[in-house]
Parts: sequence; C-alpha cells; structure tokens
Amino acid sequence: MKLYTFFRSGTSHRLRIALNLKGLRYEQVAIDLRREEHLADAFKAINPQQFVPVLEADGHRMTQSPAIIEWLEERHPNPPLLPVDAGERAHVRALAAIVGCDIHPVNNRRILEALRHRFGADEAVVNDWCGTWISAGFDAIEALLAADTRRGDFCFGNSPTLADVYLVPQVESARRFKMDIGRWPLVQAVDAACAQMEAFRKASPGVQPDAG
Repeated sequence: MKLYTFFRSGTSHRLRIALNLKGLRYEQVAIDLRREEHLADAFKAINPQQFVPVLEADGHRMTQSPAIIEWLEERHPNPPLLPVDAGERAHVRALAAIVGCDIHPVNNRRILEALRHRFGADEAVVNDWCGTWISAGFDAIEALLAADTRRGDFCFGNSPTLADVYLVPQVESARRFKMDIGRWPLVQAVDAACAQMEAFRKASPGVQPDAG
C-alpha cells in the first residue's frame, strides 16, 4: 500500500488511524501542503482534486477518506470499525459525519487560505472561524455521548470505531487552533482513551516522517 499524505492533514490523520487499527502496513509519500506540492501537475495526475490522502492498494488508486475507509472496512473487515447492529452503525456513522461533513469541510486548508488571502483575515479571525464550527460540532458530539448508555471508553462501546477515527484528528486540530478541549469532558475522555492505543499514537501528526 502507498499512502500520499501530509502529516498535519486531518483527513490523512484519520486514514492513518484506520490503517493502523486494521494492522496494515503502508509506505508514506509526503505531499507538503505548505510548499503547495499538492497543486503541482505531478500530483494532479494522481488526484485531479489535488487533495490528500490518496491510497494506492490492490491495483486501485483511491481518493476521499470516507470512501477509502469504507473500502478498508469491506476489504479488511477485522477488526471492525462499525458495530453489527444497523441502528448502532447509523449512530456511529452520524458521530463521524459531524466531523466529516459539518466541521472539517469549512475548516480545511483551502477555506482558511481563502479567508486569509481573499478576505484579509488575520490569524485571530481564522482561529475564531475555526472555533465557531468546532464548538458547534463538539457540543453536539458531547450531548450525544452523554445520552448514550452504550458508551464505554470510546465513542461507542469499549473498542474504537469509525467515530473515534474521525474525532481524534479533529481534537488535534482544535488544539492547534488554541481551543480548550476541557469544555467537552466526554470528548476529552475519548481522546485520552484513544491516546493509550499504539494505532492512534503512531498516526499522530507529530511523529510522522514529514513532521517539522
């Protein structure tokens, strides 16, 4: 497997977690977003959208982290990232979607670069923008975790699921934007539980080969 990635990319981070939880080995190819390597023709030939991550495996070149993680779940079902029960699967997918659909898309790099360069936003404004949407999403996740009697150490039960795969990189991003995670004690507790697992630690941005 070959993974085109950037250490600080939240979508790359979540895919690294999923790969690690599945116990899969992969070669990393760093695409430095700070140097705009993703905008070069060479990478556009790999992914016309010019986003990371991209995963090459089994003769496929796959883009979009939700689609890649679904492929992983289908191709490498153990350990599972989704519960067996259909209703419980929907619940876990909904938690993941709060991050994947409602927080991350409005806070990703191209949006923040537009705020900076097209609208003149300084870093305080950018941090406030990010904090607004992270707070709205984490408020909802915190409420859902509090209401769920099936919750264990993780977002759902006592083993990590798709929800944790999505949540942990977003917590990392929230800290980068100077947010106090203590406002959401259950989110913080899930993040702490995940941090005890090697699969999560090995995926963290600071320990990637291209970090720095």
